[in-house]
Amino acid sequence: MPSYGLTKRCTRCLLLAVVSCFVLPVTLHYRETVRIYFTDQLPPLYEGYRRREQNLEHYKEYETSKDVKYLWSAKHADKSGWGNVMQDYVMNALLAHDTGRSFVFDDYVWNPDGSLFSHYNGVMVGGDMPPGDTTPRAVSKDFFNKVCPHPTVVQVTEVNDGGIPFDESVPVSYIFEKWLEKINSIEDPCVEIDSDPGPESHPVFEYLIFGQERMLSIWKYLKDSPVLTHWRWSPLIHDAYRQNRHIFEGLSGSAVTENYTDPIPGLLALHVRRGDFQDHCVHLGKWSSNWNAFNMFPEFSDRFQRPTDGGWGETSEKNMQMYMQRCFPTIDQIVEKVVQVRVKSEQPLTHIYIMTNGAVAWVEELKEALWNSGHWDQIQSSRDLDITWEQKFVVQALDMLVAQRSEVLIGNGVRAAAA
Repeated sequence: MPSYGLTKRCTRCLLLAVVSCFVLPVTLHYRETVRIYFTDQLPPLYEGYRRREQNLEHYKEYETSKDVKYLWSAKHADKSGWGNVMQDYVMNALLAHDTGRSFVFDDYVWNPDGSLFSHYNGVMVGGDMPPGDTTPRAVSKDFFNKVCPHPTVVQVTEVNDGGIPFDESVPVSYIFEKWLEKINSIEDPCVEIDSDPGPESHPVFEYLIFGQERMLSIWKYLKDSPVLTHWRWSPLIHDAYRQNRHIFEGLSGSAVTENYTDPIPGLLALHVRRGDFQDHCVHLGKWSSNWNAFNMFPEFSDRFQRPTDGGWGETSEKNMQMYMQRCFPTIDQIVEKVVQVRVKSEQPLTHIYIMTNGAVAWVEELKEALWNSGHWDQIQSSRDLDITWEQKFVVQALDMLVAQRSEVLIGNGVRAAAA
C-alpha cells in the first residue's frame, strides 16, 4: 500500500476535515432540530412579541386619555383547540368594537394557570383601525390592568339568563344584541366581563354555538367589521410564509406579489386532519354533531344533512360511515373528491398544498395517489415546511393563511380552521 508521508497528526486533521465537509452542511440545514436536541424541548416564550405587545405605540396616549373605553372578557374560551379559541376572540373583539371600546387581548395558553408558555401569539394585537373608524385600538391585558385597576364587573349570567346560550332556537344575534345593550348602558370606561367562579362558569359565547346554524345570524354584524376586513396575520406567520413560498406558489411563485390577501393562482388547498382526529370523528358521529357554523352557509356547494336517527352516544353503521367520509376520509375518498372539484373548478388548478398533521409515510402515500389521479405541477404538504422553533407552534396559522389565499379549499366541515 503506497505511503503519502502523512504523520498521525496530519491523518487526524485530514479525517476531521473530511467529516466536517459532510457533517457541517447537514448540521446547518437541520440547525433547528440540532438546537432542540441539545435544549430542554420546552415551547418558545415569544419574548420579542410579548415585549412588542407591552409597548404598542398608542399606549402612551391612552395612558393619559380619559376618552378611551375598554372591554375585557375575563372568561374567554380556554382548554380548547386554537380554532375554537380564535372564534371566541373574534366574537369578543366584535363586541368591543360595536360598543366603541378597546378590545383587551390576552395570550392563548392551554391552561390559564399563569404559565408563560404560549402556543400561539399575534392575533388582534392593536393594529390600526380603518380610516374614519374612531374605535380605540386593542390593548394588552397588562395594559388594561394598569389603566383600569377597578373596573366595573359584569357577570355573564346577568345577560345570558334563562338558558338562552343553550337554546338552539335563539339566534346568536339576539344574544349579541343583549350584550350590546348591557355594555352601552355602562358609563364606566373600564368594563370587565367575568363569570361566576367554579366548574359551572361560562364564557359570553359558549363554544357549542360555533357548531350551530343559529351562529349565521351574527354574519350581518361580522362581515363588514374591521375585526374581519382588517384581519392580519402576525409577522411571525408572514416570515414563515416567505421562507416556504415555493411550497405554496408552485411554478407561479415569481409572479405572485407579497400581498398576503391576493389569491395564489392555481392552488388547491386540502385540509386533512389525522392523528387524534380519528377518535374525535367517531365521537362526533355518535352524537350527530353538525358542521362548524360558518361552514353551513347555504351558498356553499357542499352541504351536510345531519342525521336525525342518531345522537346521545349512539348511531347506525351507515351514519358512522357518512361521518368518517366527511371527517376522516380515506386516501381513495380524498382523491375522488379532488378529481370532482378539479373538474368543476372555474379556475385551472395546477398544484396542491396538503394541510395535515398526518404521519409522513401516510402523507407520502396520499401524494402518490394524487399524482396518479392526473397531471399536477406540484404536490406539497405541511410535512415539507422548513420552519423555525417559534414557527413550529404557529404552523396551523400558516396553513390557514395559505388556505385563505388558495383558489379552492377542500376543508373539513367540522373544523374551525376550514370555516
